[in-house]
Amino acid sequence: MTGLPTDRPTMEFETPQEWEAWLQVNGASSQGVYIKVAKKGTGVRSITCPEALEIALCHGWIDAIRKRFDETYFLQKYTPRGPRSIWSEINKRTVQQLIKAKLMHPAGLAAIDRAKANGQWDNAYAPASTITVPSDLETALKKNKKARIFFDTLKGSNRYAILHRLHTAKKAETRARRLTLFISMLERGETIH
Repeated sequence: MTGLPTDRPTMEFETPQEWEAWLQVNGASSQGVYIKVAKKGTGVRSITCPEALEIALCHGWIDAIRKRFDETYFLQKYTPRGPRSIWSEINKRTVQQLIKAKLMHPAGLAAIDRAKANGQWDNAYAPASTITVPSDLETALKKNKKARIFFDTLKGSNRYAILHRLHTAKKAETRARRLTLFISMLERGETIH
């Protein structure tokens, strides 16, 4: 069993309604929580990650890191969305559905308005199923045969990790630095995970 994190309180909710009620009371003042989520097949009743995320989005919160806990639970971190928080296309679609269903709260709508005002809404990143290889990476791979061959063998999380990190770079110099690093790693046959 992994110990409980000390940077945020750890909470346990059996139902989405319990999480919703907690956020209504504490959402504006809390810096975040870890929620104990029961693993599939354990028979333990708890809120699921998709349920918790929808409610979090309604209140202007977002999911973060997942941690191991024990044989029954893992811990999923939820925090208020920061002003420069990066949006995913999936979460954009989700909040659009929640808006239509009239489930969004003022804090959730304010998070969307901030993202639209600062450009994060328009720069949302694609999910692994649809993300494409950007032209600068494609050009660099054409110039480095070893890196290209290894990149073409990557599957799943390692491929997405590279593409996501390039897509979410906020500054051109950060993106260029990451691109150089990834080409070097690929040339050596190294992966992120």
